[in-house]
Amino acid sequence: MSNPLLQDWTGPHGLPPFAEIDPAHFQPAFDVALAEHRAEIDAIATQVEAPSFANTLAAFDASGRRLSRLEHLFYTLSASATSPELQAQQRLLAAPLAEHGSAVYMHQGLFARVEALFERREQLDMTSEQRRLLERVHLDFLRAGARLAPEARARYAAVMARLAELNTSFAQNVLAAESGYQLRLTGEAELAGLPAFVRAAARQAAVDRGLGDLEGGSVHVITLSRSLIVPFLSFSARRDLREQAWRAWVGRGDATGETDNREICREILALRAEQALLHGHACYADYALEDTMARSREAVMGLLQRVWHPALAAQVREREAVQGAMAAAGATHTLEAWDWRFYAEQAKRARFELDEAEVKPYFSLDRMVAAMFDCATRLFGLQFKARPDIAGYHADVRAYEVFNADGSLRGLFLQDNFARPTKRSGAWMNPLRNQSRALGATPIILNNNNFARGAAGEPTLLSFDDVRTLFHEFGHGLHGLLSSVEHERLAGTQVLRDFVELPSQLYEHWMAEPQVLKRFARHWQTEEPLPDALLAKLQAARQFGQGYETLRYTASAIVDMAAHTLPAAPTDVVAFERDTLASWQLPAEVGMNHRLTHFQHLFSSAGYAAGYYVYLWAEVLDCDAFDAFVEAGDVFDPAVAARLRECILSAGNSREPGEAFRAFRGRDPVVEPMLKDRGLLPA
Repeated sequence: MSNPLLQDWTGPHGLPPFAEIDPAHFQPAFDVALAEHRAEIDAIATQVEAPSFANTLAAFDASGRRLSRLEHLFYTLSASATSPELQAQQRLLAAPLAEHGSAVYMHQGLFARVEALFERREQLDMTSEQRRLLERVHLDFLRAGARLAPEARARYAAVMARLAELNTSFAQNVLAAESGYQLRLTGEAELAGLPAFVRAAARQAAVDRGLGDLEGGSVHVITLSRSLIVPFLSFSARRDLREQAWRAWVGRGDATGETDNREICREILALRAEQALLHGHACYADYALEDTMARSREAVMGLLQRVWHPALAAQVREREAVQGAMAAAGATHTLEAWDWRFYAEQAKRARFELDEAEVKPYFSLDRMVAAMFDCATRLFGLQFKARPDIAGYHADVRAYEVFNADGSLRGLFLQDNFARPTKRSGAWMNPLRNQSRALGATPIILNNNNFARGAAGEPTLLSFDDVRTLFHEFGHGLHGLLSSVEHERLAGTQVLRDFVELPSQLYEHWMAEPQVLKRFARHWQTEEPLPDALLAKLQAARQFGQGYETLRYTASAIVDMAAHTLPAAPTDVVAFERDTLASWQLPAEVGMNHRLTHFQHLFSSAGYAAGYYVYLWAEVLDCDAFDAFVEAGDVFDPAVAARLRECILSAGNSREPGEAFRAFRGRDPVVEPMLKDRGLLPA
């Protein structure tokens, strides 16, 4: 009982004792939790009473509480504050945890009870949420292989265990490739073109990595954190250094050595193809899409094609502007991928008289967090109370208690905003505890970002894209915080994958609203609000570059679908990626958001495998949904906000997503608002 993970967690709101946890505590704690859960499952399956909702479904939903809290904690630390020791635990536990999941969902006694209830569902007296829970749990069992023949079940469990090991190795390789890269800039010649905010972030990155002065000069470091490398590629006048940084960024996982992910990608694709075949599907995409709103490859590819050709046309127009900027600068070299952002920034400056270096001082992290909270207060009546006395797993973590309008506790919100070598890239939301009325559980929700920290004594300044990310992840956070369901399995973001991005992308709309910007976007030194003229420039330039960005995203989604449509894995994943893009005529200077060898959405887990399209699918929903506020004449309209909360944010997975959207909007979604928002409608 000296293991803190096996004791009651008595921290505020039931948080674990972070400071007392050692990576070595996890394996023995999981041994206990897995044994407890197996015993609970056996007890449910072998009881003599006939199956009922209470003794089977509700009991199953309530089981494994120790295991659930351990898994949430283990995932959080592994993603946000890892170490060599914790990574060793990940590798050690990946297969056993996957094997336990297979054992639960292939438990024939338990499945027989769930199946019996499912077959009698029309005769049972259940609420709509109880009916939804039964349908979802039954489908969970089917998709985990519960109906397979015994030999097939054994093979399926082995496949899932191996996939868990490979997912872990893939993610650790990407982190190692990212944290191991440093482009050191040691003199003014290497800093040429970089504005003050990029220099400050690069200097702080050097300090964070323990680098002092080198040969008497201040050291600046460019890392592969998006919040640092994108502005470096946008402003650095050193073309040779831009190429170095760009090649390191796009080459993660694609080089011989310890972080080589090529063979891992190939094996994951091969095992997923086998997984699909065991389920009777021709390819993994068919298996994955079976439980989505899209339902089919045809629907997904139809949407991707709908935006691809307008985006290509828009990128041609953008290329003309970029090449014009090159000509104005006297550049005679071929336009390459590492040139695009640099000259696009100059083209934007010339066309709109807009300079990011002029904009960024108005977007300090603290003020944008305040804006993010204020929008939630105005929309949903939530109140946020900072709790600096609540310690997280890292000094960067900030804690906020969240209260309803009537003063009752809604949950706890944690935010971890800065890039670190021990933290995976990207931005994400995850729960430390899901909401559940049956379990008496209020949610504990964590947002992770990877912003480049400001220099000592100065605020962290965000780009407009960073602010969008901040609001995006908090949209996921609200989905978790506002969840109001009886059963944990249906809580918060546990919805269909192409519906889960609706709340997050919808919340992005408020960050660009003039009334929000005028109130919160203030110069960090003078406190002056964002000038009207600068706001007008931001609005005018909003769609500039959308062809380029749309192609980068859509190219990644197309390669994802193509890879998961194959009946067997490609021999060479890099060649497959190249050939796929060539067949779609993607311009070489554009590239992809994520190449396969570092595509964590696809290969760190199966969460977005054959599912990267979901951001575009959800964008159709979110643009149409925001139009409901526009049509009401007030982006904070109380009635529309109340409907959004009731139908979507609070409902979790207690309603079928198409039904939930229709309940909010009064009809099915239409695609035109999304095309209009991206500037892709015909002139």
